[in-house]
Amino acid sequence: MCLAVGAGYAALLYSAEAPWSKSVNYALAALRFTVVSFLCFLLLSPFIKTTTTTTEQPTIVLAVDNSQSVGLFTPQPVLAQATAGLTQLAATLRGKGFEVETRTFSAGLRPARPDSLRFEAPTSDIDGLLTGIGESYDGRNLAGVVLLSDGIVNQGRSPVFSEFNFPIYSVAVGDTLAKRDVRLAVLTYNRVAFSGNRFPIEAEIDYDGFSSGTATVELRENGRVLQTRRVPLTGSRRSQKATFLVTTNAPGKHRYEVVVRPLPGEFTPLNNRKSAYLDVVKGKLRVLLAGAAPHPDLKALRAAIQQNDNFALTTYLPGITPLPAQDYDVAILHQLPARGGMGAEVLAAVRSRKVPTLYIVGAQSDFTAYNAFGTGLTITPRGSQTDEVTPVPNPIFSRFTFEEDALRRYAAYPPAAVPFGELRVSGGAEVALFQQVGRLKTKKPLLVVGGVPAQRQATLLTDGSWQWRLQEAADHDDRPEAYDRLIIRTLQLLTANANKKRLDVYPTQDAFSTTDDVTFGAETYNAIFERIYGQQIKLALTDEHDRTRTFSFTNSEDGSPLHLGTLPGGLYRYVASATLGGQAQQDRGELLVQEQQLEILEARADHNMLYQLARRGGSRLYFPSQFGQLTQDIQQANAKPIISSQEDLKDLINLKWLFFVLLALVTAEWATRKYSGGI
Repeated sequence: MCLAVGAGYAALLYSAEAPWSKSVNYALAALRFTVVSFLCFLLLSPFIKTTTTTTEQPTIVLAVDNSQSVGLFTPQPVLAQATAGLTQLAATLRGKGFEVETRTFSAGLRPARPDSLRFEAPTSDIDGLLTGIGESYDGRNLAGVVLLSDGIVNQGRSPVFSEFNFPIYSVAVGDTLAKRDVRLAVLTYNRVAFSGNRFPIEAEIDYDGFSSGTATVELRENGRVLQTRRVPLTGSRRSQKATFLVTTNAPGKHRYEVVVRPLPGEFTPLNNRKSAYLDVVKGKLRVLLAGAAPHPDLKALRAAIQQNDNFALTTYLPGITPLPAQDYDVAILHQLPARGGMGAEVLAAVRSRKVPTLYIVGAQSDFTAYNAFGTGLTITPRGSQTDEVTPVPNPIFSRFTFEEDALRRYAAYPPAAVPFGELRVSGGAEVALFQQVGRLKTKKPLLVVGGVPAQRQATLLTDGSWQWRLQEAADHDDRPEAYDRLIIRTLQLLTANANKKRLDVYPTQDAFSTTDDVTFGAETYNAIFERIYGQQIKLALTDEHDRTRTFSFTNSEDGSPLHLGTLPGGLYRYVASATLGGQAQQDRGELLVQEQQLEILEARADHNMLYQLARRGGSRLYFPSQFGQLTQDIQQANAKPIISSQEDLKDLINLKWLFFVLLALVTAEWATRKYSGGI
């Protein structure tokens, strides 16, 4: 039919006598026939089916345990033989058509050659390594994993409790022989102590290969020996304890080091020391918890605060309990100010003394009076309407951090009522939590931190948070840690900023580990204590050996922190400086980086675990001298390439190049007619 339409159209147009030659006439008719026939054909919506065939070669992943224990406790000739064997294995398998990739514990480290590895990873998470490989190659042609390890696991769960759908070829390194060794296994202490009080530091010492004698344990600070204990090494026990009682009158962060003196014939002294990091404070922070009326929230807040020994709590209910006449470091006002003027005396005391305050609004709150307090949030409710919401952390809030575990727990909280209406956050205030309505994450604030440095203020827009603590306690064995941390950190934030500093530079966590990215946040204010941004700030960081490093950054409105990367363990002092409005400003503080010594605690390799992994996958345990046999076994497993094909249907009319072909044909016909004297 399409050909007939094209032929009829060409015959009708070019059958009459024309001013050009017959050959040109036939050529023009052919062009018109082609264009019209093809256009009619496109009206039928034809499509093209294409089939693409791909071949995926089998892949072998070399999973290398690059932890410190492998480098420390594997004899160097054996380790060199193992890495050279891996390199030769990779070359041989690639020659046989295999794809070979190397994975390690170090995120992002994909060395081209296994013999270029450095064994410096601070932890060993074999299950995480194997699980990550399985997820990366899900649905792909993974022929197996060659796991080179000493079998020591000190992070994550044991891999023998996981199921892997690929064969594991275990190559064992390390040393399974028991060593004559004394190691400092655990330090037990309270991380917060009060100046002038005695506090214990308890050290647990494990030992092997010693049946008599004594070990000398020392407590040191800044290299000075404070106390010494002698621990008997008896044959009937393999663990002893040494307890130190310490008194300090200097507030601030302190680092104490517990050291076991090396013994004759001891295998290694690397695991003979640990550090205790304490924050010594002047005294307990006085917290006033005042409510408009008895409420379940008050009990939840009191329980959360009493989990922390750093707070002394006073509860006040107008008309029920008297208000003690004392100074408070921070106040929690539950539904105060309230309608009817209730609680006027506590409001007057808080405002006159500029006590940092956490406001919790609810059904009894007087929003007109609240808006006059300058908290950084203005609430204009629409009658008594409410929304049912759950908390969602603000990802750019940097005053304190939210752990991954806390995010999961927040998602399981029941909805709580918040006022429905217009919520306006003023400049200088920060939103810590947003509202989530059902599954919709909104930008409406739920927890706001504002005020000025002279009087920090925060607002929680629900009086139903008691349900959150109750639900979390039911779900997690009576351990509502996420709720308690939220309340405690909010109070700590309010009290930490009860000053008139125009430059406030702070670490974003109470303490970091040697594997963390150390980050700093900063706040800058003008002469009337309004938040300003884009200020150049210099940060000088000094370690315990008086080595100083200098950093420079600019604070921005999005709250992006300064990233310092990882730092060695220890106690650091920092001095921040900036010029604000032509005046030089400084801020000082301390930074705590805790050492992780997981890799030096256990020197005895666990080849039995490697054997179990290999056996479950139908393989066996190999040693560095057996890479030739390992290469043969992988080839004899007869892994095949996977050939896959994919069909694709595409409408012919969507091919753009056809438009230009048709345009060229029509243009050629028109140009020929014009050139030959036609129209």
